[in-house]
Amino acid sequence: MASFFSKLFGRSGNSEDQAQAAPGKSEAYADCTIRATPMREGSQFRLAGNIEKVSAEGGAKVRSFIRADLFASEQDAIDAALRKGRQIIDQTGPSLFSDDASSRQV
Repeated sequence: MASFFSKLFGRSGNSEDQAQAAPGKSEAYADCTIRATPMREGSQFRLAGNIEKVSAEGGAKVRSFIRADLFASEQDAIDAALRKGRQIIDQTGPSLFSDDASSRQV
């Protein structure tokens, strides 16, 4: 009965459907790899991505970011995530990967 009302009022009972990462695109920038991973939320896409850097020892460090921006098309969200990744790298510089954490949010 609850599922009937959920469907009637447009709510899905599965929260994974609402915030599921869509496949994205990646690009190399300043010794890092930026991966756009827009998150589908209903009929829109939330800006999200990862910045990855492989150290000289071979270990990779990943910095994830999710922003409040929503886009009508997946391609717009991908383009914005790549721009935001470049901006994060430019603004934080070497301190982005200076800690010992293998992954964290930025």
